[in-house]
Amino acid sequence: MLAAVALHDLGCLVLHCPRQSFYAALLFCLSPANVFLAAGYSEALFALLTFSAMGQLERGRVWTSVLLFAIATGVRSNGLVSVGFLMHSQCQGFFSSLTMLNPLRQLFKLMASLFLSVFTLGLPFALFQYYAYTQFCLPGSARPIPEPLVQLAVDKGYRIAEGNEPPWCFWDVPLIYSYIQDVYWNVGFLKYYELKQVPNFLLAAPVAILVAWATWTYVTTHPWLCLTLGLQRSKNNKTLEKPDLGFLSPQVFVYVVHAAVLLLFGGLCMHVQVLTRFLGSSTPIMYWFPAHLLQDQEPLLRSLKTVPWKPLAEDSPPGQKVPRNPIMGLLYHWKTCSPVTRYILGYFLTYWLLGLLLHCNFLPWT
Repeated sequence: MLAAVALHDLGCLVLHCPRQSFYAALLFCLSPANVFLAAGYSEALFALLTFSAMGQLERGRVWTSVLLFAIATGVRSNGLVSVGFLMHSQCQGFFSSLTMLNPLRQLFKLMASLFLSVFTLGLPFALFQYYAYTQFCLPGSARPIPEPLVQLAVDKGYRIAEGNEPPWCFWDVPLIYSYIQDVYWNVGFLKYYELKQVPNFLLAAPVAILVAWATWTYVTTHPWLCLTLGLQRSKNNKTLEKPDLGFLSPQVFVYVVHAAVLLLFGGLCMHVQVLTRFLGSSTPIMYWFPAHLLQDQEPLLRSLKTVPWKPLAEDSPPGQKVPRNPIMGLLYHWKTCSPVTRYILGYFLTYWLLGLLLHCNFLPWT
């Protein structure tokens, strides 16, 4: 719930379009990764921290953002990719002040900020790797394990900390993360590309198509912005007299790059069926782009009625109106919805329901 609020707040800051921000937050509540956001998994907390950190960065509160991104990295390791937001923001500040201030001083300040950002963001991950090293690779430092858990490890063939030192202890960079990913989960570049994994690729296809479509739409709309990495928005600045709002806003560039990087990495180096919850808890693009399509291509959204808003406090501005839940409105008028709306809501609701039915009954899911 808090992650949905944080996503709505972020959308208002980046999209400058309250309706799209509202639609995106509602779609998040029907996320295809819903079962992992509602159950005792780390995805919901990670989404809250990541979206909140993005919002703080948009407000110019860089070090608050760094702290939240660092905590998010402590929750899930893919938070390391979020360093790109900080690097892009600091580079934007550097180039905007380059002509006004001492360039050498600004360059030194940029390098120092980048170093501190990378160090802070990577610290939780590094601390956990160090903790694992002390438990498995330094004799006598492992904590005692209760006997029932030792017996479970023996029955399952697991390695316990008090056994022989594992091979990764002797690596030049001893990372337990890489070792477990490779040995126990068979995660690596193109390792999942096997004929027997075709059903899992089909399971991940909708979210991969959605993010790839979003990336293509944005790149073809703003080719110059993308070529200049979002640091120079137009060749002649004439096109910025009326900048795009919503998903096509220039501010969305770095979020599109972030989503594309996650999709590329997940599709090539991970268990591909995990893409749904991997992207659903990491990038707002998964909700902003469908919200953009709904607003742009669904005529019913323009005709849905509104209801008077009742202020909760005496000093609140009277007479404001908020729309009824537009997603429910579209479901009530399913037969007259556009094909794009049916595809989007059909995908979200089908995965939402299947996830609850399958995962909660210990059946294969994303």
